[in-house]
Amino acid sequence: MDEPLTLLEKAALLSGGTVWQTRAVPRAGIRALWFADGPHGIRKQTGSADHLGLGASQKATCFPTAATVANSWDPELAEKVGEALGAEAAAQGVDVLLGPGLNIKRSPLCGRDFEYFSEDPYLAGKLAAGYVRGIQSQGVSACPKHFAANSQELRRMASDSVVDERTLREIYLTGFEIAVREGHPHTVMSSYNKLNGTYAHENHWLLSRVLRDEWGFDGAVVSDWGGGNDPVAAVRAGGTLEMPSSGFDSVERILRAVERGELSEADLDARVAEVVALGGRVERPSATQRVDEAAHHELARDVVAQSAVLLKNEDGLLPLAPGTRVAVVGDFAATPRYQGAGSSLVNPFRLVTTLDALPASGLELVEYAQGFTRGGAGDATLVAQAVRAAQQADVVLAYLGLDEISEVEGRDRAHLRLPSAQVELLAALAEVNEHVVVVLSGGGVVETEWLGRCQALLHGYLGGQAGAEAVLDILVGKVNPSGRLAETYPVRLEDTPAHRYHPSGGVTAEYREGPYVGYRYYATAEVPVAFPFGFGLSYTAFAYSDLEIGATGAAFTLTNTGSVAGAEVAQLYVGRDPSSTAGVVRPIRELKGFAKVALAPGESTRVVIPFDEYTFRHFSTATGRWEVESGRYSIQVGASVEDIRLSATHEVTGTVEPTAGRREDLPHYASGEITNVPDEEFAALLGHPAPPTSRVRGPLRLDDPLAAMTEAASPLARLAHRVLVRLIARADAKGRPDLNLLFIYWEPFRAIAKMTNGLVSTAMVEALLVVVNGHAFRGIGALVRAAVANNRMNRRLRRELAAVSH
Repeated sequence: MDEPLTLLEKAALLSGGTVWQTRAVPRAGIRALWFADGPHGIRKQTGSADHLGLGASQKATCFPTAATVANSWDPELAEKVGEALGAEAAAQGVDVLLGPGLNIKRSPLCGRDFEYFSEDPYLAGKLAAGYVRGIQSQGVSACPKHFAANSQELRRMASDSVVDERTLREIYLTGFEIAVREGHPHTVMSSYNKLNGTYAHENHWLLSRVLRDEWGFDGAVVSDWGGGNDPVAAVRAGGTLEMPSSGFDSVERILRAVERGELSEADLDARVAEVVALGGRVERPSATQRVDEAAHHELARDVVAQSAVLLKNEDGLLPLAPGTRVAVVGDFAATPRYQGAGSSLVNPFRLVTTLDALPASGLELVEYAQGFTRGGAGDATLVAQAVRAAQQADVVLAYLGLDEISEVEGRDRAHLRLPSAQVELLAALAEVNEHVVVVLSGGGVVETEWLGRCQALLHGYLGGQAGAEAVLDILVGKVNPSGRLAETYPVRLEDTPAHRYHPSGGVTAEYREGPYVGYRYYATAEVPVAFPFGFGLSYTAFAYSDLEIGATGAAFTLTNTGSVAGAEVAQLYVGRDPSSTAGVVRPIRELKGFAKVALAPGESTRVVIPFDEYTFRHFSTATGRWEVESGRYSIQVGASVEDIRLSATHEVTGTVEPTAGRREDLPHYASGEITNVPDEEFAALLGHPAPPTSRVRGPLRLDDPLAAMTEAASPLARLAHRVLVRLIARADAKGRPDLNLLFIYWEPFRAIAKMTNGLVSTAMVEALLVVVNGHAFRGIGALVRAAVANNRMNRRLRRELAAVSH
């Protein structure tokens, strides 16, 4: 580059050129970079573009979702998936793949949990690091997301996550820390939400102090699509690139800020350098590169085979012998639910159904019966047909699960129940055939009050295009199941730690449960669960023995005591020794290591799970840094968080001596009874009073979602709100949620200027708000003036940029 970039070129590089591409500066050798969704398959749109999975995309392998892969507990397998994703991205000319998603499953109600790994940050981080390494091995940048504390879909662009620093660092940031330190991603995506009062994409503490200064991240921070707010504040804080294109509105605001001295050119240069460096890190995709579709299909099949979780197998019903006469019941067998809905929607190369795969399984199909309709009420005719089929079969394979409307980006789940029509069908099947195997499809957990009506239960999660084949491989014993739950199955929704707090419909989302997320709560508060974290059955059995604890880790002997080969996931949990009364408030046990080990029948091996920098640490709000308390720790090894096989105490010399741990100030957190924490105790945990949970009544503002128009002064705005609600309800009634409407309903007014490719500016949105707030004539006049000014500004800057950049 012979000549330096102009101020205009610098500002222009910090926002997108289109929905999916950055801007280019040809004279400086800076090309446009192409982004694509890709947590479990490439979604590259070359025609009409959107960020919600509405328009068509190029064909790609649909791999199992992260919620499925997490149950493999296998970072090496995750890396293989990443390699395949990276190869397909490169073949399609994609430079940056938007994934993996590794937000913590704070609640099983989150509508996007199917895209995330686990309720545990250590497991999520290790798997995400594998994805990142695999993707970037193919010359494509990975982009872990959504950073950070993005735990609900309700009001996701207009919500403030209020969480204490210790919980934030130990639970919600540790997974990202592991992914950054071990995966070295070139990009990270910031989340939509505010974090303790500041939008994530302009949060200096999050993006500069933690991500860059502490973790050593040297890449580019990309906003979630439409997640930009104040572009000047983002540049100062460490937010590199605003996506998608907002025309030249953000460019103009950056230019003015520099000219007025409100933004230093040094900060601008730092962000520009990150964009330029990203272009140098990703290899220019080869137009001749080809994808081995068959190999990737088999990889997708193998992933499900290693990830599906066998939850029940009464009297050893499974595996089924060759020639077993089966009735296949359930709509999911013919029309699989194999991925989630939203921005991760993949157009698969091919899709194999259960009915397609059954002939090669060795099972004899007696009859297929639909049994129920997606999202519909019970149908007596369909149930009767299913019952007749069940009466003729040795075994019933009941394909049940969550339909498309139950789990969707943009909306949280309302409950954890299976549709009543499916539960009623299962009861009818159990009445006529005691050998019922439930094959469950869905990206998360469900309540299982119906468990007594089936003899076996296999949760295949969302298995991608080859999931049906892999599930049958497990049912007939070609594969010994080795998936283990990466999240807890509660008995009921009301048992979950955040059920009083999540999802929040207010302006803040209070993380009152603190660090007691998932199994950390259930184990500490001794709350019964349906299936614990880490649980999963096998067709063989494993014995643990001879635990030895050294300074660097735990070692023990693992033996396959059964008659078939299998793999066990041995899990290492660490907690304070129960005899110790001092020390900081903490869960009774936390996952600190794991190993997936394959063994032949009768084979033994010595397993070593090392300690690392995460094993004993806690974040001290007193010292403002990570500390290790000296003292005795309980080291526990087992097959799940509740199935501890071996334990020992270990003396640790730390960085600080244990103290009283604020037990008197935080009694609910000391006991783990955190489902109804009082205001004063939450304030003590935060270190300050919690901000108001509801918006101050008055005129609507840029941060308010369009849903707030129900309170608008303008009758036209209230009418628009009613129309939106009616359209959303109509789509729901058809069983096909309209993601575009959901996005519009919950997007803040400010996002209108971020999602219209320059057609609408921030000044125009401000004028629109004047109308919404009841001042129609004044607002319309301002809107017209702002529209004229925006059109002129866009044309002028486009012309000037073209003149200097070519």
